Amino acid sequence: MRAFQQVDWVSIILNSSMILLKLVAIFAIYFIIRAIGNKMIKRAYSTFAEKHEVSLSRAQTLQSLTLNIFAYLLIFILVVMILDLFHYNPTALLAGAGVVGLAIGFGAQGLVSDIVTGFFILLEKQFDVGEYITVAGFDGIVEQIGLRTTQLRSFDGTLHFIPNRSILNVSNHSRGTMQALVDIELSPDENVDQMITALQAACDEVREETPQIIEGPQVVGVEAFGSSSLVLRIIAKTETMEQWRVERILRKKMKEVLDIEKEQKEPGS
Repeated sequence: MRAFQQVDWVSIILNSSMILLKLVAIFAIYFIIRAIGNKMIKRAYSTFAEKHEVSLSRAQTLQSLTLNIFAYLLIFILVVMILDLFHYNPTALLAGAGVVGLAIGFGAQGLVSDIVTGFFILLEKQFDVGEYITVAGFDGIVEQIGLRTTQLRSFDGTLHFIPNRSILNVSNHSRGTMQALVDIELSPDENVDQMITALQAACDEVREETPQIIEGPQVVGVEAFGSSSLVLRIIAKTETMEQWRVERILRKKMKEVLDIEKEQKEPGS
């Protein structure tokens, strides 16, 4: 009981309160700097893209990586400040980190591989944020390129986190013109030349109404022929990521043409 009374509770409470206040201040400064830093980085890349005529996707890619590095750096500084607050020498932490890093070096090979691969992806401009790619068995839109992972959003909404070291082969569907391809199945008894003429006239109408089409559409001819059907193929070159829209428009238009041809062949029409 006497030992309990001899404890300087006022001093302990004051010291604890000061530490708590400093912790609150450190975290407040951390969140303020993070918010200001993120805003400044985004503004800087926006200005950089305008002045140097850099593509939007490229600017977003570099911005994403810079934000990633900035976040890791802030967290490291936060940890060092908290340790210093509790009178733990950050220098000893760095020295210890070197020893620990050497000890777990073999286990961290995957992490190093992720970072190195990420830098090569950026250096070689294999893909940028906003582009449609196929990689590591997944396909979708690139949402973020980080130091460790690349985030890919599939068309069903699934977000895939792909370690950079798993990116061995990349198929980029967003570079250059895309191709819209539509196959029309007809009865083998149809007059092929007549149907090609009718479908091509419809394709010309679609071309006038669809600015996303760069070249075509063109009815290239019979793609397949069997005892029960024949297939006519239509091909058009489109702007990036617009091939599916053009294919849907073409299918709808071709269906309208086929309906008209069917009505004209019915008795009494």
